[in-house]
Amino acid sequence: MSLKLYPLQFNPILKERIWGGTKLKTVLNKAIHSDITGESWELSTVEGDVSIVSNGNLAGKSLTEIINEYPIELLGKNVYNRFGKQFPLLFKFLDAREDLSIQVHPNDELAKKRHNSFGKTEMWYIMQADENARIIVGFKEDSNAEEYVKNLKNKSVLSLLNDVKVHAGDVFFLETGTVHAIGAGLVVAEIQQTSDITYRIYDFDRVDAYGKTRELHIDLALEAINYKTTQTKRDYSKIENESNTIVDCSYFTTNFIPLDGQISVNKNGDSFTVYMCVEGNL
Repeated sequence: MSLKLYPLQFNPILKERIWGGTKLKTVLNKAIHSDITGESWELSTVEGDVSIVSNGNLAGKSLTEIINEYPIELLGKNVYNRFGKQFPLLFKFLDAREDLSIQVHPNDELAKKRHNSFGKTEMWYIMQADENARIIVGFKEDSNAEEYVKNLKNKSVLSLLNDVKVHAGDVFFLETGTVHAIGAGLVVAEIQQTSDITYRIYDFDRVDAYGKTRELHIDLALEAINYKTTQTKRDYSKIENESNTIVDCSYFTTNFIPLDGQISVNKNGDSFTVYMCVEGNL
């Protein structure tokens, strides 16, 4: 039996975070009931957080169920040949009322060895930015493990890292090993490999409601970090009613489509396509 495809929509999976806020409701009209909702997972097959279809004949079925039954129809020929029945990407919206922790993600090889997981290459599209909002991303100058550890112990690690002011529409591509943090006052669309592996290396000495600090992963991060400088910001064209490529990497290709009317989309069955509405309505 073949699958009659239609544009699938999914129920968001909402996550409370110590740094979260209310913009997922005020900016994106999500049905949140908490003042610290930090993430809305839009499309996920992470264990324990699998997306459920919200529309059409497949409503109520999980993404994992559908992929298991119709892998090539859902994933596309090339994706299925490379990943089997694994869905390789995770799509999120984030609201950072406060700074996120400074963190890093391992590459595929290290993540496979330590966690039997994909690594976590990711991309950020800045949807909304308060005045003077910024991100932390990469090293200002080439560094090394010794210098990094020394500054971490002295609580001066921020002096080594790039502090970048951002605006709505900015895009950053973060390869594995890039030290980073989303800053306060930002709503971000995030596309990443399917992985929830994060090494938290500095959390601004914050405590939760019970006075406890969050776990740090300093030793695990040492081998994962890229201590070289890296160019993360991506410039891209914004031609109306055309698909403008932003990032094209071995894990995903993203395109910006400023839509004011109609656009023709050609599909060849090689890969699934996901649309994220980042402004207005679609």
